[in-house]
Amino acid sequence: MLILKPNCECCNASLPANSSKAYICTYECTFCEDCLKGILQGVCPNCGGDLQQRPIRPVKAYRPGLGLRHHSASKKKVVGQLSEQEITTFVDTIKHIPAHQR
Repeated sequence: MLILKPNCECCNASLPANSSKAYICTYECTFCEDCLKGILQGVCPNCGGDLQQRPIRPVKAYRPGLGLRHHSASKKKVVGQLSEQEITTFVDTIKHIPAHQR
């Protein structure tokens, strides 16, 4: 089950569970749309994978035991440790490689 991290790991922008501007990689690294389109250019700076829009977990439990009421979003913020220069260098190295070939 997705953790639904509450913030962008790059700029620390708030990304609530219902945000349509949250993007994740296969390891659930989480970034905002501005960073995705800007410095990250669609590349996860941690694993090199692509970033896809994070699904929104329904608030209401349409089925018993499901929804945010039963499986809340994380409150633990994660902030990346890479500098802007480290991110840019890494992204520039692999951004030309199609995501399915990285």
